[in-house]
Amino acid sequence: MNAVTIPLYDHNEYVRLEAYLLHSSDEFQLGRNRPAVIVCPGGGYLCTSDREAEPVALRFAAQGYQVFVLRYTTYFKEYVPDLNERPPGNPHSVFPQPLYDLALALLIVRRDSAKWRVDPDRITIVGFSAGGHLAACLGVHWADDFLYERFNVDRGLLRPDALILGYPLVDHSLAMEAEKDEPFRELVYQAHFGHSNPTPEERKARSPVHFVTSRTPPTFLWHTADDDLVDARNSMKWALALAENKVPYELHIFESGVHGLSLADETSAAEEAHMNASCRIWFELALSWLRRKDKILR
Repeated sequence: MNAVTIPLYDHNEYVRLEAYLLHSSDEFQLGRNRPAVIVCPGGGYLCTSDREAEPVALRFAAQGYQVFVLRYTTYFKEYVPDLNERPPGNPHSVFPQPLYDLALALLIVRRDSAKWRVDPDRITIVGFSAGGHLAACLGVHWADDFLYERFNVDRGLLRPDALILGYPLVDHSLAMEAEKDEPFRELVYQAHFGHSNPTPEERKARSPVHFVTSRTPPTFLWHTADDDLVDARNSMKWALALAENKVPYELHIFESGVHGLSLADETSAAEEAHMNASCRIWFELALSWLRRKDKILR
C-alpha cells in the first residue's frame, strides 16, 4: 500500500486528501481498476475526527478499495480537547466551503483515476455525522448551478455513485435536540452557519433532506435509536425521501449506541462506549450492499 497526501489547494496544505492506495499489480483482480471510497469524517465542522478517518480507510482498503480520506475545511485545524481553551476559529469553515472541498476531491479522484487504478464509475462517499451531512449535500446539490459555476465541468462528474451515511445530520430541525451543552451547540452553528443562532429558513436551506430527488445517489444508512446528539430520525427522514423518489436505499437502526461509534470496535474506540458488538456489523452490511449495487451497475 502507498500512503499519499494530496493537497486540494496550492495555498492551503491543511485541506487535503489522505490516500491509501493498493499496489497496481496485475495479479490482483486481473489488473482491473478498483472501486474507491472518499471518507468524510465527522466532528461538527469543528474538526475532522481521526477516529472516523484512518481506521475506516484501512478497513475499506483491506476489502480491495482505493481509499481517500478528505480533511475538509473546518473551524479548527485539529481536535480541541478542551473547548474552554480553544484557538481562534476559521471563518472560512462556513458552508458551502466544505462542499467545494468535497466536490473538488471527487473531481481529483476521477481526473487521476487511471493513475490510481480507480474505476471512475464506482466512487462512493462515506460520511459520519457532520461528514454525513457533507456527503448528503453533495448527493443532492451535485447538479446545482453554484457548483457548476465554481468548477465549470460536466455536472455528472460531481455526482457520487453511492453514499454510505453513518449517524448523519441531514435535517437541522432535528439536529442536537437533546444536546445539553449549549456552548458546544452554538460553536457548531458558528462553524457551519457563521453565527450561533440560525433562523428556521437558514436551517432548512442547509438541510439536504429537503432537496432529495430521483437523481440522488443510492444510499446505505445506519444510526442508533438512542443517539443523544443527532436524532435517528435524520436517517429515517433521508430514507423516506429516497423512497418517495424511488431511489434505492438500505437503512439500519440499531437499538442502542452512543454517537460517534465509527467502526464500533477497538480499532476506532476512544472509550468503552465506542465498543459496541451489536453495531459493528454495519461495515459488513454496507460492504455487502455495495457489492450488490456494483453487480447491478455492471
